[in-house]
Amino acid sequence: MTTNVADRMTGVDFEKMNSQELLAWGLKEFGNKIALASSFGAEDVVLIDMIVKIRKDARIFSLDTGRLPQATYDVMHEIQHKYGIAIEVMFPDTEKTQAMVRGKGMNSFYESIENRKECCNIRKVEPLKKLLATCEAWITGLRREQNVTRAAVAKAEVDKGFGGILKLNPLADWTSKQTWDYIKEHGVPYNKLHDRNYPSIGCEPCTRAIKAGEDERAGRWWWENPDSKECGLHVKRN
Repeated sequence: MTTNVADRMTGVDFEKMNSQELLAWGLKEFGNKIALASSFGAEDVVLIDMIVKIRKDARIFSLDTGRLPQATYDVMHEIQHKYGIAIEVMFPDTEKTQAMVRGKGMNSFYESIENRKECCNIRKVEPLKKLLATCEAWITGLRREQNVTRAAVAKAEVDKGFGGILKLNPLADWTSKQTWDYIKEHGVPYNKLHDRNYPSIGCEPCTRAIKAGEDERAGRWWWENPDSKECGLHVKRN
């Protein structure tokens, strides 16, 4: 973490801030060196609505893996037009993607955890690293309630996996009900797959609807152990 980022964190009690206060602080402190990562799930569209009301030209980006559901592209388009904003869309490296698909097939991620992580790394992690290299801080829609891998998420943390930049999670202490109450109250566009019992939406072949009693991220990589189901974007590194 750079001295500049460390200095800005000194004496700030992030856990006492509400979502809007935390966003306003981050946008003021970092300007165009902070960006929201949006997959256009329920949490992300809430954050977009909040951010645009604070600063219309704030940076918002998305990772287009090439395997997203059409419903995700639909809400991305709707959000852009409703708020009149630009989205920085990042794409995976063409040569690496082609080599992986040609060598292992289109659906190699079902065959092993190693293959799945390779796919996530090429399609998501590497493009994220490229984008975050332009930032000193980033914003995510992580919530503690989502599943066991996110139960200890702080509202602000040092992201050692991406160069020690600051990571803000303004909705860390929100419930699913709070998220949806906000969407309904403010008329925020959302991914229509949510209406079909998809609380967490990623790539189309790696996402299914959840069943009664399952946690919110049970439909992501459902064939893997729930204690380790992350794509690499939010993995804790010492």
